[in-house]
Amino acid sequence: MRSTTRRFVLMMAAAFGAALAGGPATAAGYPERPIELIVPWGPGGGADQLARLLSKLMEPMLGQGMPVVNVPGGTGATGMAKLLAAPADGYSMAVYIADSHALLAGKNPRWSMKDITPVAVMIKGPSFIFVKQDSPFKTWADFAKAAKANPGKLKVATLGFGSVDDFSLTVLDHAGIKVVQVPFAKPSERYVSILGGHADALYEQAGDVAQFISGKQMRPILLFGKKRLAAFKDVPASYELGYKVALPQFRSIVVRAGTPPEIVKKLSDAFAKVATMPEYKKFLADQYGDPNSFEDASKAPAFVQEQLDDMKKTVAGK
Repeated sequence: MRSTTRRFVLMMAAAFGAALAGGPATAAGYPERPIELIVPWGPGGGADQLARLLSKLMEPMLGQGMPVVNVPGGTGATGMAKLLAAPADGYSMAVYIADSHALLAGKNPRWSMKDITPVAVMIKGPSFIFVKQDSPFKTWADFAKAAKANPGKLKVATLGFGSVDDFSLTVLDHAGIKVVQVPFAKPSERYVSILGGHADALYEQAGDVAQFISGKQMRPILLFGKKRLAAFKDVPASYELGYKVALPQFRSIVVRAGTPPEIVKKLSDAFAKVATMPEYKKFLADQYGDPNSFEDASKAPAFVQEQLDDMKKTVAGK
């Protein structure tokens, strides 16, 4: 009996030692199979566009496929649930954007910063209020005046409640500009909502509706930020009008917390190389993104945490 017990203990010790020894070797050989890139949104939106470009540019670099998997629902919560249900081994990643991150500033979030590890920040850029090209609201002053004169009459298409869109419009509400949010989960439907008369204005990032801007179908009337953007020099920034809200829309890549640091660094280094590629720089410019958007794994966590802190302050009205 003792000899049997002793053999079992020795076997378990050997297995445990082998597991420890195998960890670094696995990280060194990573990736040995395709890496799933989860997009917690439907096809066609900005997060999906980013994912497909990253997949295209990184597959040759890593020597493995990077299939893009769209998992829409719950302002990104459904896709994040898929990520957090996967092993923390670097073979599942997710595009993590400000709107999903905003859920952590609400009540009873389904995950926390302790559950994820930001690998890289790929895009930072302001959001805008857009109207269709022939809208009777020629300027933001026109829109604000109408909203104050008719509280709750003007409709603004957004991603949904509890999102960055919602937080920003809440600040306007406190300033007397009371509008009705019309949530559209599908990006394509949200983009064309103002063209079809389903909403009077649209809360969106310029890059996501670039084709409509260049096609003279819509135009921005307000930028949420501290300063104007050179591409839209006649569009006022929220801060200059006294609306103290400047929550940038960001798009980052995250993995599950507990993913080996060696794997996180290898992925971060790969994203850093992508950020220097001409094709990616063109994409960033087309998205009206900050040319200095990229943050690697050593800085991305602090940036994402800072955004959450700002969101909580906005929700609290500070």
